[in-house]
Amino acid sequence: MKPIWIIDDDRSSRWVLEKTLTRENIPFASFVSADEAFAALEGGEQPQAMISDIRMPGASGLELLKHIKTRHPQTPVIVMTAYSDLESAVAALQGGAFEYLPKPFDVDQALELIRRAIDESTRQSGVATSVDLTPEILGQASAMQEVFRAIGRLSQSHATVLITGESGSGKELVARALHRHSPRQDAPFVAINTAAIPKDLLESELFGHERGAFTGAQNQRRGRFEQADGGTLFLDEIGDMPSELQTRLLRVLSDGHFYRVGGHAPIKANVRVITATHQNLEARVKEGLFREDLFHRLNVIRIRLPALRERREDIPLLVRHFLQKSAQELGSEAKRLSEAALKYLSGLEFGGNVRQLENLCHWLTVMAPGQQVEINDLPPELREAPAARIAADWESALAEEADRLLAAVTPDLHEKLLRIFERVLILRALKHTGGRRIEAAQALGIGRNTITRKIRELALDA
Repeated sequence: MKPIWIIDDDRSSRWVLEKTLTRENIPFASFVSADEAFAALEGGEQPQAMISDIRMPGASGLELLKHIKTRHPQTPVIVMTAYSDLESAVAALQGGAFEYLPKPFDVDQALELIRRAIDESTRQSGVATSVDLTPEILGQASAMQEVFRAIGRLSQSHATVLITGESGSGKELVARALHRHSPRQDAPFVAINTAAIPKDLLESELFGHERGAFTGAQNQRRGRFEQADGGTLFLDEIGDMPSELQTRLLRVLSDGHFYRVGGHAPIKANVRVITATHQNLEARVKEGLFREDLFHRLNVIRIRLPALRERREDIPLLVRHFLQKSAQELGSEAKRLSEAALKYLSGLEFGGNVRQLENLCHWLTVMAPGQQVEINDLPPELREAPAARIAADWESALAEEADRLLAAVTPDLHEKLLRIFERVLILRALKHTGGRRIEAAQALGIGRNTITRKIRELALDA
């Protein structure tokens, strides 16, 4: 078997992958830059598969991907990056990457991908294409990486997609991204909120009407299906669609034709349908409120968009983006949040999700007195949020530290972190009780002998 090539300027990441492949008896070769890999390719060497970072000094991983997919299209390429965003994921997957691996990565997950890449190494992959990308969706959380990966996988597809997620989580942004990175990108994207239009008008809004079809129909009107011809029709809040229109929509999806209201000539619908809902459609089907056959027609590919509270690590990134956006709209200098304010915001529930955070940033741009926003500058309703709604963000900090230490292959990691945890906990309990060990033990729910032993083991006597 030819070697697996590892291309990464990050020494620690290379070391982790090298140790993993050595343990599994998989041959490998390491390169600190894409330029080194280019030189090896020119010298006649060829990998079995490749795992490459995206951002490196000199040529980028995407340039290397494009080159390898042009010259050796059968070679699977796994791309990885610490800069986890939609642009990287889509560019990599559209460029023919075998898979996209955000850093910090799980070693077992990386090994599984490499094994899959080896198994697939004889298959023909697509040729890379260049894409013009702008930041449309932001997120570094693992849940968002799954969304980015799905958009990338669907970039050459016309499949019907159902997007689920809470209100304000950004479902329309995902729909627009699916359209923008699809073969229909040059055709119209038409969006309609089916819950916002009166039931009596929705049919005409979707399918259009002929002149004289009903009182007030003085002219023929093209509906949203015709307006989106060749492109994408996004039906938001599909769960609220009236039952009779569900039947008409099912007919369009089944045979690809529809009739204007009052019309007799069938019109072909060359439209990709993307739908979204914040509701549980399976439950609505069981309740008889949504047609089961329509649900299965819409649920070809499902993308679940996480709530903001499920991706708290993205809040600082989103805050900076929205503050900059608001400042540009108002022609002012972008404001910034203090560490304390940012930490406070990262602990809130944000029931309105990303939309609520964006509105907050616009409010701060207009209303906050100084350039640096403190906790006291936040709206009163957020400052008065119940303590139960404030997340214990020490878990996020612990998770980040664990990721860092795992990437560095720290020995005895469990024992090391456990000692730090116990040390901090016992010291704070002793401070709380004025150094009285028995009371500290009672406060912690452990025995007197246990706290004495821990104090000795952790060298806390001093």
